[in-house]
Amino acid sequence: MTSSNPPPANGLDTQATDPRKDSLIEYPSKFPIKVMGAKVDGFVHAVTELARQFDPTFDAATIELRDSRAGNYLGVTITITATSREQLDDLYRALSSHPLVKVVL
Repeated sequence: MTSSNPPPANGLDTQATDPRKDSLIEYPSKFPIKVMGAKVDGFVHAVTELARQFDPTFDAATIELRDSRAGNYLGVTITITATSREQLDDLYRALSSHPLVKVVL
């Protein structure tokens, strides 16, 4: 006769399969992303539009801008509401592959 035992009360079995436990980030959370690119028309708009694609609640009023020393590049910090590792990975890929973007941190 076999019996089925309920999962342990401490939840260890579910932690091993819960992808949220693979991250140091607790979701949802505010998550800043720094994006650097050439200081050209349309750069900030492009970054803003990508942020909105991945976070519909993104508030463009939270954008921070910083010029490079020589003024040729612009650093844009966006703060999104991160809801999953997949969302962050997809946003990083989209930003990194954009032709106006040089670096994403």
